[in-house]
Amino acid sequence: MDNLRFAYLGDAVYELYIRKYLIEKKSIKKVKDLQETAINYVSAKSQVRILEKLINDNILTLEEQDVVRQGRNASSHSSKSTDIVTYKRSTGFECLIGYLYENNIERCNYLLDYIVGNEL
Repeated sequence: MDNLRFAYLGDAVYELYIRKYLIEKKSIKKVKDLQETAINYVSAKSQVRILEKLINDNILTLEEQDVVRQGRNASSHSSKSTDIVTYKRSTGFECLIGYLYENNIERCNYLLDYIVGNEL
């Protein structure tokens, strides 16, 4: 699977994980509140902030950092809601999630749990 497909999958996996987390663990009931809270995790800017924290805290392996780089470099489109650098870095984050979901579900779950558990 190529990097943009990993990013596509990672976007869906990450969004679903965050939605379930907000409903099941945070017990948020109103859809408006769910949407507003989800943005703190799923927006491109939030994903870049989370990715930088994972890297700075040495949570990601060298292989995972390489997947992020490949995903970031594979991104060719831009977003109307954010600048190209942020868009590419968030694509790298999504690529990592998709890659881990396909290749190492335990590690994927660990990182997702780490993100919400540390409120990154």
